[in-house]
Amino acid sequence: MRILALVGALAIVVGIAAAICLFGGFYNIAATQADSGPVAWALIHVREASIDRHATDMPPPSLADAATVRAGARAFAERGCVGCHGGPGAQWAKFSEGLNPAPPDLKEIVPGAEPRELFWVIKNGIKMTGMPGFGATGVPDAEIWSIVAFLMKLPTVSDADFKAWSTSGS
Repeated sequence: MRILALVGALAIVVGIAAAICLFGGFYNIAATQADSGPVAWALIHVREASIDRHATDMPPPSLADAATVRAGARAFAERGCVGCHGGPGAQWAKFSEGLNPAPPDLKEIVPGAEPRELFWVIKNGIKMTGMPGFGATGVPDAEIWSIVAFLMKLPTVSDADFKAWSTSGS
């Protein structure tokens, strides 16, 4: 019984200390300050678990269609994705260096991601990352899926193809 009382008291003390740290302004929320190891670990694992749980939409059959991929490249450029994530032959915008967490290099992320996960992230965004939810801004699901189609091809897209696809009406 004493052990349970000690554990309970310890939990209360830790809870009070955490509240003082967070609500007393001691935790630095500046984007220029890196997250501590435990905070970074927790944020990554919570994000991955949430995406896996909520990403349930199945991709349309047209995901590999060349016209859909080209339309996705155009939407990727027009919707401002290049500013944070770059693109083949396109530089990231300077402001993206000040984001914390830093926007991922999608060429590295896409090979390990499922289309349903990419769709969910683009449509819903991710809190506290600067990644907006494009569904909330009225971007139709078909356009979001076209961006997913482009992203699935991104690791192999040449600079010239991206430039042609993202600037033409084809």
